[in-house]
Amino acid sequence: MTIQAAAILAAVVFVYSLGSAELARRWISGPLVFTLAGLALGPWGLDLVGGEFGEGGVEILAEATLVLILFADATRIDLRVLRRQTTLPVRLLGIGLPLTVLAGAVVAVLLFSGDLTWWEAVLIGAILAPTDAALGQAVVSNPRVPVRVRQALNVESGLNDGIMLPAVTILTAVAAADAGLDSSGALARFVAEQIGFGLLVGVVVGCAGGYLLDTSISRGWVDGVMRQLATLAVAVGAFGLAHEIGGNGFVSAFVAGMAFGYVAGDHCESAADFTEDEGQLLALLTFLFFGALLLGPRIGDLDLTTVLYGVLSLTVVRMVPVALSVVGVGLERPTIAYLGWFGPRGLASILFGLFVIEEAELAGGEIILDVMAATVLLSIVAHGLSAVPLADRYADWFGSMMDDDEDGADMPEAEAVDEMRARTGPR
Repeated sequence: MTIQAAAILAAVVFVYSLGSAELARRWISGPLVFTLAGLALGPWGLDLVGGEFGEGGVEILAEATLVLILFADATRIDLRVLRRQTTLPVRLLGIGLPLTVLAGAVVAVLLFSGDLTWWEAVLIGAILAPTDAALGQAVVSNPRVPVRVRQALNVESGLNDGIMLPAVTILTAVAAADAGLDSSGALARFVAEQIGFGLLVGVVVGCAGGYLLDTSISRGWVDGVMRQLATLAVAVGAFGLAHEIGGNGFVSAFVAGMAFGYVAGDHCESAADFTEDEGQLLALLTFLFFGALLLGPRIGDLDLTTVLYGVLSLTVVRMVPVALSVVGVGLERPTIAYLGWFGPRGLASILFGLFVIEEAELAGGEIILDVMAATVLLSIVAHGLSAVPLADRYADWFGSMMDDDEDGADMPEAEAVDEMRARTGPR
């Protein structure tokens, strides 16, 4: 990255910051602004920001972003609280998520028959399964939306990227082996090392870091600023150590975040603030580079089939599995539609797509990137613009049900649950 490009990025961040609250009130999200800025500044526009999305400084930025987002998402999921309200999150993650991957794979096979192997189709489904609450912040932050519904979407978006990461790693290796790029023995060893070492390092570093920081803070040994830097060090340390011994650093960072959050307890929120803020800054820059270096060069070549897949991915592929996953819970149709529609695809899908292309030269690699780029672009626009008005409309419906229906308090949506932190960031 040149000094000129760095100065341009700084200017974009500064200008957006000046009007960020006003843009949010007008339903314009940060990811949308930075993606459009990337299109304008990249080779497709003014050609002031150049390079390859998966190379050099941009690759480091993307990896750092994924590490911090995975770690921060994991720390805000309070496992003690989650144990008391598992029904909706477990159904969304345990039933809805696998069905979404399967539906995404089936649609990919039907639309790209002959151009993708079955494993590549499943890989597309896995890349586009994780949701990104930051693309529709009002969905999980509007206080008039029932807490149980907000909490379900919050937990889903916090955990599904970490859950899908091992799956994407394994599917990438399987797709490469299926294409003759690897042997079955080497594949099994790769998977075992990547997942096993990643889990081990994540648990050890997260627990040790959380215990030591919690103990030191309790004794008054840690300065306020340094507790945040120490948290950042835990995330980076888990990633680096796992990578050094042959494990998956991203899996390690996610597991370390969960372990750190569990052990650090009451000190976790304040300690993780800087890590989450830094992650959000890197996320916005990633959306800018996504627009400039990945979407821009491809946008003119996206065909109708690719765009159709994106539309189906955001609707049928997401909404039907969600509806099936909550059968028997007793939720009203507006709630099911709300849960189903607000499954935006964003940062995790971008970074997973790049991870796949970096790890294996798949025959269908360009199709995978095209589909990912089209789906994320559609999601940035559709979910970003609809989050505020639809959250308000759903909240109005819920409020009317509580006012007009004598049994409103008995609705499953109205069940009281403890609320966890939602991801902060660009709205």
